[in-house]
Amino acid sequence: MTFFSKLTKRILSTDSLLCVGLDPHTQDLSSISRNGLRDFCLPLIEQTHDLVAAYKPNIAFFEALGTEGIKVLREVIESIPDDIPVILDAKRGDISSTASAYKQAVFDTLAVDAVTLNPYLGYDSIAPFIESPQNGAFLLCKTSNPGASDIQDLLVVNSQLKSPQIPLYLHIAKLAQAWNKNDNLGLVVGATKTDSLAKIRQIALDLWILCPGVGAQGGDLQRTLQAGLRADGLGLLIPISRGISRAQNPRKAVLSFNKSINQERKNIIQSADLPKDKEWSSSYQHLADGLLEAGCIKFGHFTLKSGLKSPFYIDLRRLTGYPELLSDVASEYIKVLKKLNFNHIAALPYAALPIASAISIIANWSMVYPRKESKNYGTRAQVEGIYKSGDRVVVIDDLITTGSSKVEGIQKLESEGLVVNDVVVLINRSFSLDFSIGNKRIELHSIINFRDLMEYYVSKGKISTQTRSLVNDYLDNQKME
Repeated sequence: MTFFSKLTKRILSTDSLLCVGLDPHTQDLSSISRNGLRDFCLPLIEQTHDLVAAYKPNIAFFEALGTEGIKVLREVIESIPDDIPVILDAKRGDISSTASAYKQAVFDTLAVDAVTLNPYLGYDSIAPFIESPQNGAFLLCKTSNPGASDIQDLLVVNSQLKSPQIPLYLHIAKLAQAWNKNDNLGLVVGATKTDSLAKIRQIALDLWILCPGVGAQGGDLQRTLQAGLRADGLGLLIPISRGISRAQNPRKAVLSFNKSINQERKNIIQSADLPKDKEWSSSYQHLADGLLEAGCIKFGHFTLKSGLKSPFYIDLRRLTGYPELLSDVASEYIKVLKKLNFNHIAALPYAALPIASAISIIANWSMVYPRKESKNYGTRAQVEGIYKSGDRVVVIDDLITTGSSKVEGIQKLESEGLVVNDVVVLINRSFSLDFSIGNKRIELHSIINFRDLMEYYVSKGKISTQTRSLVNDYLDNQKME
């Protein structure tokens, strides 16, 4: 699991983009001692650990107390549950041999998940920190301190860039986009610079951004989210320190911040259109490429179970052999599911079972499924899982053409008193937006339309225009379930 896979999983399970900063300023401590540090940090973690996405201890406040402070820092890190990412705010940056020693200190000795870095010395000072996908790093890009513009706003001249001159901070964003080979490199951008944040997001479409400055530093939460969030409502981690630690009730402060953040996330997600044709985001391109490389989508000559000859074959059962791709697929489903109202997700056997299981684990949603065959022993259940009559379920399946193949599973679910109004699939082989069972309309939500997928493959030279024509002709003339 890459660092950002772990972070995304945590965010989806808590529905929070909040990162609690552990900055034990001396004026906030009961005493300038080991006990003072512990009394500041440990209760804060205890009160908030089930509500937040990550923690960010600032090493300077611990180093200030010498070896005793470092001992407390290790104790604080060890007290944070394993599934919660820990980002060490250390701003390291040195030549490669020294960087390797720093890497050992933060990832092996302190055992944090990620660290903030200064990119001034270039790629070789960054490389040791990002060579292992499970370790992450955030590069200082555009900070909010008064002297930031002294260096970060200087214009960079490079004949290879489309624009002959851009500010250094945008050049860093471009470099980070190129260096992020292992899905573990992000940026640090201050929340008080929302105009710059918006420009960075336009360049770094998919990078995660650690965005300090909301709260005590004066950053506006709504403007920050509007400028920095990706269209999927993710991609932005909001660290807040004093706004939580100095609150009369830190837990209530976290709940309030989460509520404000999620309302704006909801507005952004609802207003965003899924990418169309060749204007796909990098995350969709990554998914499309992964499906082709894993053999989940094949082009050629295939004989189907019905005996029909097909110029393509879709086999999403292969996802079980590619855990990272399966996690990516589940994350795309989750973006759609978060807009719907339901008590459980319901997987249709068999291809959707591993997909729905991944969704359930990542998002912490209850899962049920109708049995493919009748069970004539034990409980004789037609639907497995924990549910009650009247519960709403969203049906999960791998793909759809006409919808008729979903009817049997939906009828089994409804025979147990479950309410089905929505079906979510990864690939839609037709242009249908819904289908019906009797007089009841079922709304279809698809992540990718197969014809759009072919357009992408043609644009990238992965299939020929002749293959696209053959597939389109086949889809136009065949009725498949």
